[in-house]
Amino acid sequence: MAKALRNSKFSLTAEAIIADYRLAYSSRRASVIGRAEVLRGNATFGIFGDGKEVAQIAMAKAFRPGDWRAGYYRDQTFMWATRMSNVRDFFAQLYGNANLEAEPASGGRQMGNHFATRFLDERGEFARSIDIPNSSADVSNVAGWMPRLVGLAYASKLYRENPQLKTAQDGFSVNGNEVAFGTIGDAATSEGLFWESINAAGVLQIPMAMSVWDDGYGISVPITAETTKASISDALRGFMPDDRPGIDIHVVRGWDYGALVETYANAIDKVRREQKPALIHVTEMTQPQGHSTSGSHERYKSKERLRFEREYDCVARMRDWIIEFGVASESQLEGWEAADKEAVEAARDLAWEAFQSPIRTERDRAVAILRRVDMPEVAEITNSLDEARKVTRSLVMSSASRALHQLRGIESPARAELAKFVAEYRRVNDERYNSYLYSRSPDSPLNVPAVPAVYSEQSPLVDGRQVLVRNFDANFARDPRIFVIGEDVGRLGDVNLVF
Repeated sequence: MAKALRNSKFSLTAEAIIADYRLAYSSRRASVIGRAEVLRGNATFGIFGDGKEVAQIAMAKAFRPGDWRAGYYRDQTFMWATRMSNVRDFFAQLYGNANLEAEPASGGRQMGNHFATRFLDERGEFARSIDIPNSSADVSNVAGWMPRLVGLAYASKLYRENPQLKTAQDGFSVNGNEVAFGTIGDAATSEGLFWESINAAGVLQIPMAMSVWDDGYGISVPITAETTKASISDALRGFMPDDRPGIDIHVVRGWDYGALVETYANAIDKVRREQKPALIHVTEMTQPQGHSTSGSHERYKSKERLRFEREYDCVARMRDWIIEFGVASESQLEGWEAADKEAVEAARDLAWEAFQSPIRTERDRAVAILRRVDMPEVAEITNSLDEARKVTRSLVMSSASRALHQLRGIESPARAELAKFVAEYRRVNDERYNSYLYSRSPDSPLNVPAVPAVYSEQSPLVDGRQVLVRNFDANFARDPRIFVIGEDVGRLGDVNLVF
């Protein structure tokens, strides 16, 4: 393994190795603490990236500004390693903080560990994605992110092949050098859209790097019941290039730090240079806390499997390797671990306070109004709200609404004040949680003025197909960014002859 730390593609110093270990350790602590926060009732659901830390750090070393990620909810370590997120953001999203400064991925609208980066500024204008690392917005279903991954990779190929795109819009590509990184769990590779997307990548020959985090289970279902040959890389062997193009396949163990760094360095270098797709199958991964906070993996994993997961825990293995090869001593590691554990706990506390503080202020305002109502039923509601350990906007709203219901038919200044509070609170929260479903920028489709059709006495009568043909011709001539792909868009094969 020591030899794997230096080749033509990368070189790792002791300082870099220690930084990688500390990041892996911090991410693991965040996963453990995050689960505890859910079980304490501070968050509603938790799903984390424990057991995947070291592979994601290796992948991050090959990620460059301008590259894109389309992945899923196990990728927290990768997001931190690429500076697209951090531990405080992690806890802010776990709690559901709606403040975009605290939770920039989705403003509390997504479940935990669903990542995204901002590629629009406050005016709705595109950022220069070539200057920053980028992540598309996560969704939990395979059908959501796999086709998107293909599209991101295909865009790089089009930017390289179409000279008109080089000047069509600045900031999106540098000669198509950008790689689209995808991640998926081993069980999800059984989904149809995974196979369609992998096939499309092989046909199109696009710069797509697909990582499969294989921990042997899809929730409680073992891989033997999910995947042919119990190995996605074995099942995909027919996709490998021979005298015809295909998809490069790499297999590497998830606890082998040096091999992971080397594999990703070599694989991504080829993907970037040659615009050829690759699949990196990371095996022997573990899931120390099970699938999510919804259950316990001790219920369905055998004693032998649980023993394997303890023995081949990637963070523990990296720690042992660091000591064995003299990169750092046990006492040094213990000191760093203590400091990093404290830092993660401090980030949790700051995120919790940032989440709760404004809601407590809103709660206190509601309580002050409710205290002015002289009614036992309302007093009970008020006391329950005032004494709540965890305060949510839902609790504030439901308490105020229930009190208002108790005051039905009663005209009083207190009721009027409460009704005003409820109406205003509903309006503010509608904006907080339901706004920006559609773009509000000047370029929004909602801002395009309607142009009514104008006919003359000489206007020819044609079928709708010809209208579509001329419309597409005009759009293609107007904007080189418009692109169409599909089985039935060929001049001869198009079923409806609209191209």
